[in-house]
Amino acid sequence: MLDLVHHNDLPTVLLIDDDMVSREVLATVLTMGGFPVHTAVDGETALKMLADEECEPGVILMDAQMPGLSGTALIKELRAASDASVVTISASAPPKDVVAAADGLLLKPFAPEDLKVLMEKRATAQPVVKKVHDPQPDEPVVNPETLAQLRDMMPERAVKQIYEAIIADINRRLKEIHAAIKNNDAAEVRRLGHTIKGGCSMAGAAQAARLGSLIEQGALEVANSHGKVNHLDNNAPVLKDLRSAAESLKRMLKDEFTS
Repeated sequence: MLDLVHHNDLPTVLLIDDDMVSREVLATVLTMGGFPVHTAVDGETALKMLADEECEPGVILMDAQMPGLSGTALIKELRAASDASVVTISASAPPKDVVAAADGLLLKPFAPEDLKVLMEKRATAQPVVKKVHDPQPDEPVVNPETLAQLRDMMPERAVKQIYEAIIADINRRLKEIHAAIKNNDAAEVRRLGHTIKGGCSMAGAAQAARLGSLIEQGALEVANSHGKVNHLDNNAPVLKDLRSAAESLKRMLKDEFTS
């Protein structure tokens, strides 16, 4: 993480997200936007940080879908442990009860300015939601605007490391998806698709984000005559496309970065 001078009028942010790629990209983007940022991998870790007074956040950003303590239960615990505003973040529409319990909602990907706007709207009791359109099939491997923004905010090596981490994460998630398919665990497959979508969208990896969205929506599920999931397709084209997206990201790195 780059060492930057923060704006005095911006609140300290505690970011809670179990997905490493999404967490690191978002933390970097917020830091470059002037926010002092602390991160936690899950709700339990965040609560311990607050109890140990490791940070005093003005805003807590929490992913809407995490293993363990999450959702409204986590929001309740965070409010008991801190006076910070609690904003839920998600790559897709979170449960209505979570949105109602939080002080705001931001949909990934979002920029520091979106958080600033939300805080300003919060001060005047006007909620704001950052709306994001789903990626389209003809989108590039990496959104050029996002790539340019990252290059403006950090050294080339740091940008390269972000995409290297995304490639490694996609390959790891693919293995986890195959394991979930063997167990016919449709809920876990959808969760993994959501995670891929969230992490990749934050870094502008458009193709991979779109494929993660398709998996989240049930692209691997095969319904029986009653409309219920009968089994999961381990040879679905979307999985092959996701592997291809990871390979395309590798080629992009080779073409875009010389060191």
